Amino acid sequence: MAKSGVFDSDPTVISKATELKKELQRLVRTIVDDEDYRTETIDQAKDTLCALKELIMKKRSISLRLRETVSCPDEFRCPLSKDLMRDPVVLATGQTYDRPFIQKWLKAGNRTCPLTQQVLSHTILTPNLLIMDMISQWCKNQGIELPNSVEYGDEEGVTDAERDHFVSLIEKMSATTSEQKKAAKELRMLTKRMPSFRALFGESLDSIPQLLSPLSRSQSQNGIHPDLQEDVITTLLNLSIHDNNKKVVAETPMVIPHLIEALKSGTIETRSNAAAALFTLSALDSNKALIGKSGALKPLIDLLEEGHPLAMKDVASAIFNLCIIHENKARAVRDGAVRVILRKIMDGVHVDELLAILAILSSHHKAVEEMGDLRAIPCLLRIIRESTCGRNKENCIAILHTIFINDRTKWKEMREEENVYGTISKLAEDGTSRAKRKASGILERLRRTVNITHTA
Repeated sequence: MAKSGVFDSDPTVISKATELKKELQRLVRTIVDDEDYRTETIDQAKDTLCALKELIMKKRSISLRLRETVSCPDEFRCPLSKDLMRDPVVLATGQTYDRPFIQKWLKAGNRTCPLTQQVLSHTILTPNLLIMDMISQWCKNQGIELPNSVEYGDEEGVTDAERDHFVSLIEKMSATTSEQKKAAKELRMLTKRMPSFRALFGESLDSIPQLLSPLSRSQSQNGIHPDLQEDVITTLLNLSIHDNNKKVVAETPMVIPHLIEALKSGTIETRSNAAAALFTLSALDSNKALIGKSGALKPLIDLLEEGHPLAMKDVASAIFNLCIIHENKARAVRDGAVRVILRKIMDGVHVDELLAILAILSSHHKAVEEMGDLRAIPCLLRIIRESTCGRNKENCIAILHTIFINDRTKWKEMREEENVYGTISKLAEDGTSRAKRKASGILERLRRTVNITHTA
């Protein structure tokens, strides 16, 4: 018999889920099997996965709301969460709790029973099958769907005490500077360690503006405390990791402006974490456009040019993600990305990541012009000759192919390279499938130009 799941009771949901799964399989197969896949395919796969997750969460949310409207027997409620248990387990003292909540209690280092305060002889949790059967029968009688324990096992339970603590910390962000610092440091730690705290920010529309209030106030007074700024920015990074938060975080007024300000004026760790937050938020195409319009590319490129080792990886990742959409390519080129990236590549700094960005930018005509003017061709040909990385060679030949098609004055350099080293011919034989195709395209055009010259 097929395993019961989230989608069992609604034919429409089943159909939609099946459709999303098939699309996800197709996209993943393309990414795994086709070396010449487009980067947009990865974004499509992520979007499809997010849509599938949203469908699951929506269904689960409906089921949860149904439970909340029905008063369940007290013996079915977890003593810690006060909610209907979905995976009841027995502690050494004989008390029954919902598994995720008692696990959290034990992971925090407690070795006593929360109800009786008895010291535990062991921490083994035994499933309470009798209570589980009773809860299942009660849910069936009430017409309520209870998510199974496997689905629930991935969620972090949130107790009333934790919610109260969250509210208390958020309120302190509007208190004295010393209280703000303590609250910000704790929020940074909690959102890093506990997914449940990240989710809490998404549930309250006011919580993110309250988190930012010390930065807004300090900015108006021309003085942001470095440690406070670092903790708030890092908390934003932690929040943005939670998929359901990405849209609400990016669209909250002042979030992106504060991240941009942090890129310009923070400690190096603050600047690096601001870049990482922009990278994480830019997983959504709508956020890519919003971040680009807000002017984030220029400070990212400036930070890339500074070249601090701690920030380089996060900055390169953010620029790459943002430049996937066409309008941001134009902004990056206008803000000097080609010059900065080429200089770093020539210096041998983060060549893999920066070549990938340059390959994306090469679809913009002004970027191609700049590459020609900045002597990109000898640099790219040298990398193809000397590198052992197939992906780097592929990106180099793809860029060269674009330059070759758009600027005939550069044909001579490539012909000379081919005559001396045979670089392009070698790549046409042993490169990746995409590299072979691009190299063959260049060789064919070079042969044609030679033939035309001889004929003339």
